[in-house]
Amino acid sequence: MTDSVFDFQGHTNVTDMMLETCAQYPHKTAFSCMGQNLTFAELDQYSQQFASYLQQHTNLQPGDRIALKMPNILQYAVAILAALRSGMVIVNTNPLYTPRELEHQLKDSGAKVLVVYAGMANVVEQVIDRTDVEQVIVTEIADMHRPIKGFIVNAIVKHVKKMVPAFNLPGAITFKQALALGKQHTVQPFAAQLEGTVALQYTGGTTGVSKGAVLLHSNIVANLLQLTPLVQATATSDNEIIVMPLPLYHIFAFTVSIGMARLGHHTVLVPNPRDLKSLVKEMSTVKFTAFAGLNTLFNGLCQYADFKTLDFSHLTTTISGGMALTHTAADQWKAVTGCVIQEGYGLTETAPAVSFNEAHNIHVGSIGTVVLGTEVKVVDEQGNTLANGSEGELLVRGPQVMAGYWNAPEATAQAIDSDGWFKTGDIATINDEGIIHLVDRIKDMIIVSGFNVYPNEIDNVMSAHPDILECASVGVPSDATGEAVKLYVVAKDSSLTQDGVIEFARQHLTAYKVPKLIAFHDELPKTPVGKILRRALTELD
Repeated sequence: MTDSVFDFQGHTNVTDMMLETCAQYPHKTAFSCMGQNLTFAELDQYSQQFASYLQQHTNLQPGDRIALKMPNILQYAVAILAALRSGMVIVNTNPLYTPRELEHQLKDSGAKVLVVYAGMANVVEQVIDRTDVEQVIVTEIADMHRPIKGFIVNAIVKHVKKMVPAFNLPGAITFKQALALGKQHTVQPFAAQLEGTVALQYTGGTTGVSKGAVLLHSNIVANLLQLTPLVQATATSDNEIIVMPLPLYHIFAFTVSIGMARLGHHTVLVPNPRDLKSLVKEMSTVKFTAFAGLNTLFNGLCQYADFKTLDFSHLTTTISGGMALTHTAADQWKAVTGCVIQEGYGLTETAPAVSFNEAHNIHVGSIGTVVLGTEVKVVDEQGNTLANGSEGELLVRGPQVMAGYWNAPEATAQAIDSDGWFKTGDIATINDEGIIHLVDRIKDMIIVSGFNVYPNEIDNVMSAHPDILECASVGVPSDATGEAVKLYVVAKDSSLTQDGVIEFARQHLTAYKVPKLIAFHDELPKTPVGKILRRALTELD
């Protein structure tokens, strides 16, 4: 199906969907973070104030870009809705970007306003003069907490934990000042249309400089409607609580969090998912019914003793995205929590959901079936459609597919053909029941003596070794076979040897797939989301 036949159910923009919920559930908690709740009424109030500030105290006009560079804190949710209300385009920015990466994104997007967490403001200082940013708004981690608690938390973070490096940003104002200024005016509603732009969502840049995917209101509205029946299928009440440790700048967390809020549910924001102690502590304070994560996080939590002591009696939904889910992680999660992981699949360019394992039809190891109004097919290198069961590149067409890449017509033409099919760059198979199995990324495929070897298969098999905590494979040059498989391993037991790993591989893999090189490390490089950076593995050598 395409946009022309998709039923948007009368919705014309994301903003109105959110504001309707704020009006319907004013006293319910929309978001919480570090013990502080934000009701839908407060989300409405504070987003009005911040939107009014953007309209009355900056030079922003509808369609201009506002960059958000924060961890998962309450201010992020307020800023998102404020940007929507004032007609601005959101540029979600990785809070851990280096100066080079941040400069590229700010310059490429043409962002005029930047909201940044104080702990990352020193990076902004290094590049701000080379960008179009006219106004910087700095927020501290507990600015949305009640005054006394907020003051104490901010002081501890800054002066005791030393988590806020010194910075100098002349002309910058604080988030609290912006709210106070905005309170003096009334926000002027902006009536966005389906074809209007919500966000420039930048890709990871794994194949070069990152590109901004232009996501329209139609893309996000469609994906919210596509995901709604999947959420409702496992909801047991009108008070669902989802723990969201994945960063909001990532499209998966961005859309899921908006979707849960739109349905009147409560999202628990976790500023630092790598801090398992804090994550588990946060989870212990709520009767969570849902959890959003990815393979490395599931694996890490299941190895963490305190996590196993949590009350999982209310947990009915666990969703996975962002990277391939291994059988080992899925099995461990079910054993610890009693909940089966529902794996989905999506991309930055598809806002993000393409397919999902429905609650009544979970096939572990697959990415499920397509969401409502979406078409997929598998093609060969010449673009010919392949029969079910054949391996080829996965193509997607549907209302959630981006409008294109920002200011990059050539890249857009390469990614989306004239019939609206988006080329995912992923190798997949589709069976007769429509269940999709991802094989691997085309660019990650290893060719050993002419045979295709897929790293995801190697990683899935080897992660089942009882003494391997996590692992990832890559191809390295080989005079004998063209390429050879190298496996990077984080061991649970220091007694694990290279020979032991290779022997396990020989028992479970065809000879040409067996890793020839094993490298042991204390940890593997990951994105802030927790996805293993395969391209950075060789830098460990």
